[in-house]
Amino acid sequence: VTGASFVVFNGALKISSGFLAKSSIVEDGLMVQITRETMESLRQALRDKKDFKITCGKVDTGDVKEYVDICWVENEEKTNKG
Repeated sequence: VTGASFVVFNGALKISSGFLAKSSIVEDGLMVQITRETMESLRQALRDKKDFKITCGKVDTGDVKEYVDICWVENEEKTNKG
């Protein structure tokens, strides 16, 4: 679990890169590089207020270790107040 002050979603990752998605820490935030198709799905999920999961890692690797989860919550008291 990583806490971040901001998140940047970059939809310019090429399918030919061999990655499903890539995440990296940038200063005190998180940058998630995703394909254009994933960006379109993410935008629709945000419009519909639906949870969305981005799987990060190489396409051909069966052992994926990173996920970026976007979750909508009912009770804001349990979220980070900062």
